[in-house]
Order: sequence, then structure tokens, then C-alpha cells
Amino acid sequence: MQKVGVLVVSYGARAAAVIDALKRSEEYDVRVYVVDKQRNPFNAELAEAHAVIPDLDVDAILKFAERHKDVLDFGIVCPEGPIIEGVRDVIEECLKIPMICPTKEFALEGSKARQRLLLAEVASEANPEFKIFRRFEFKSVTEVKEALWRFLDEIGDDVAVKPDRPAAGKGVGVFGEHFHNREQLFEHFLSIFETSDVVVEKRLEGEESSFQAFCDGRRLEPLPETRDYKRAFDGDFGQNTGGMGSYKDVSDLLPFMEPSDRERELALVEKIFKALKGDGRNEGLIGIPFYVAFMHTAEGPKILEINSRPGDPEIQNILPIMRSDFVELCFRMLEGSLQRIECERRATVVTYAVPLTYGGYRTKYTGDSKVDLSGAYKLKEKYGDDVRIYPGAMELRDDGCTYALRSRAVCIVGVGEDLQAAREISLDGIRNIDGPLWNRWDIGAEWHIRNSVKRMRKLRAHGEGIIRPIR
Repeated sequence: MQKVGVLVVSYGARAAAVIDALKRSEEYDVRVYVVDKQRNPFNAELAEAHAVIPDLDVDAILKFAERHKDVLDFGIVCPEGPIIEGVRDVIEECLKIPMICPTKEFALEGSKARQRLLLAEVASEANPEFKIFRRFEFKSVTEVKEALWRFLDEIGDDVAVKPDRPAAGKGVGVFGEHFHNREQLFEHFLSIFETSDVVVEKRLEGEESSFQAFCDGRRLEPLPETRDYKRAFDGDFGQNTGGMGSYKDVSDLLPFMEPSDRERELALVEKIFKALKGDGRNEGLIGIPFYVAFMHTAEGPKILEINSRPGDPEIQNILPIMRSDFVELCFRMLEGSLQRIECERRATVVTYAVPLTYGGYRTKYTGDSKVDLSGAYKLKEKYGDDVRIYPGAMELRDDGCTYALRSRAVCIVGVGEDLQAAREISLDGIRNIDGPLWNRWDIGAEWHIRNSVKRMRKLRAHGEGIIRPIR
């Protein structure tokens, strides 16, 4: 087998899933060299070399890559921060190591305002009504408040208020949920405006899906649809989080979607891709340049946001059931010869276990944060590869034990012949974790899916005669 060295820039369980996919290659003997925010136990065990860089500083990542440049064939970047800061540009320029992630120019995740303006130009049908409030345009709090009030007078108070810069979904405020009158809305607005431009947009009603596609700079290869659960608590209550779990159905569609929904998503993303790609091949888009959060509304699909990286947790739904060799897929992206990506026709459910203070579950916890995953790993004797355990914000310390940090600690992926079988495996794994963690229990639940189907059916009926084909 051919030896292949891969640099992995890591944070969270998403990177553990990527490393797992790389190491499962049947065609290549893969050696991973990992840069991590902490000593992730999964990554540290599998890595040839593992470096902890808490802030994932680009210069520090470059120095690590330089130490191992003679054995590195390519690199993959998982978290958004280094992508936005141009880690690919720096490593490719200095070391000539090809990197799988968009260049800084095409890291659309860096600005929600840029996304809205791009959509207004090339796919306006996917945009809600919006206005960008830039900090340099206003001389006083009174002036910006008056401008915001004028915009709300035009479109109504039912809006979402978002920071221009990435905030892992946690900076977003929605009328009727995070604030209930204009003064509360403005308080939230100002909390963002102190440090960032703000995008205010009409709130969208519908069902959400996550679209992901690999890209070789010449073409896109879409992955199956997934559904993320952003809210902290069961029933979609509580504050926004980085994602408490997600599911993928047996087919490429979600239960509430119709084939035409998928076709319209593809058409919209292709419009954006063609606008950015230009003529010929654009290598700046290699990787997953489009991880798109869609809202399916009465008027058709709208785009909530575009990310320039693999989804977390959504990529964990996909990688365990990919038939395509992941290393070969990476080489094809770099070569510009990407082909159709094959996945098993099986369902997957991802459930995250998180620290007690995450998502507002507890206001304070001062106890031991030690977490033992051995009970979950033991389930491999029962389920084999149908259960995957991917540590995220966990740290292996000198005492040989693993500890949960402040963010999402570990996700359990269940793989099954249908959603409920996959969900039971995922929850079985969650129940066998020993430690001060909590989780949602309704990821992929039948009642939740039924509600989505009913809601979408009602919206379609309301939207009959409104929806127009995308041209």
C-alpha cells in the first residue's frame, strides 16, 4: 500500500470523523499529522505527530507543517477560523503542500453581509429581505437606532439579527424567541454592534436542511441531505448552539423534502458556484466551499447562511457511510477529477453529549469534568461499525484520563437500516457514557419528523401558486 501523509487542522468531533475516514482507506496507508486546539484523545491516539495550538494560529500551524513537510502529501482544514484567516494560502505558498479547503478569498463564512450581497446579485430568489448595518456608517447610538426602526417599519418586527462575523450560530437573535419587543431587539443588536457589523433580515418560516458538496474547482459533488438541531433543548427550545445533533435518512432526501426541493437547492448552489468559479477551473474552491443552511418555505428554498467547511455535526452523518475511498476522493479534488460520491443507503443519527453548563442547561458546575467513554466503546462488540464515537471538546491529560471542556464534548453516530434503528444505537452510546454531560433526546425522533412533514405540507398548500421555477 502507498503511504500517504495528511496534515489535519482539527477542532471538534468533525475532525475525528475526518481522521477516522482517512484511516479507513483500503487503498492507502495513511499517516495523520494533527494540529489541535487541545489534546483530543481520539486524534492523539491515531496521529504520527500531534501538536496543541489552542488558538489555531496560522503561523504556528505553518511551523508544525514545516517540521513534517517531507512526509505530507496534502492537508485538510476542518474548523472555520483558520480557513477564514487564510491558512491554505500561507501553507501552499510557503511549503507547496496542497490543502483541501477554500482559500481566504472564497471563505464566504467570514462575512454574512458578503453572502447576502452575493445572493442579491446571482440568486436573489434565495434571499430574505435584509439590511446591513455597518459600524462606520453611524456616528451615534441614536442614529443607528433610528435607521433600524425605519427598516423595521418597512418589513415588520419579525426579524433575525445576526453578527456579520462567524459566531458558531450563537450570536443570532430571533424575534419572538430571544427578544419580544423592539427595545429588547435593539439591546441584542447593540451587543453585536459593539464589535461587528450587523445583518438584520426577515425571519423565515419553514423546515431547515443542510446541504454539503465536495468540490474540485471544476465541479460540485453534492452529499446526502442532513437535518441539524441547533436549539439546546428537546422540542427546539432554548438558545442556539453549535448543533446538538443531526440525522440523515436512508435516501438522499429528508422525510419532509420532495425531489423538487433538492433540485431547487442544487440549482441555487450551482448559480453561486458559477458566479465564483468563473471560466475554467477555480482551485480556490477546492474542499467543501458550500455547506449551506436552507430554509424550505412556502415560497421555496431560501438560504439562511453559507459556510466554507464541513458541517459539524452534519459531516459525521456522511463520512461513516461513504463507499468512496476518502483518500482517493481527496486526491481527485486536488487533481480536478472529482467523480460521483457513493454512500450506503442507510440512515444515520448523531447525538452530542455536552457539558452541564453548555447551552444554558446549568448556570454553574464546579465538579469534576472527567468523562469515561469506555462503556460507549464497548458497544462496538454489539454494533460493530454501526456505532462511532467521536470525541470533540475533550482533553487527554497527564493522568491518563479524559476531561470534558466547555463546548460539545463527544458525539455518538448510530448507523441503521432506518432512522429509528440508527437513533437507538446513537442513544445507546450516549447512555453508556460515564461523566457530567447532558444531551437532547429527540434527535431524529419519530414525532419530531412527523411534525416537520406536517408543517411542510401545510406550507406547500399555502404556497401553491406562489412558487415559480428557478431559471
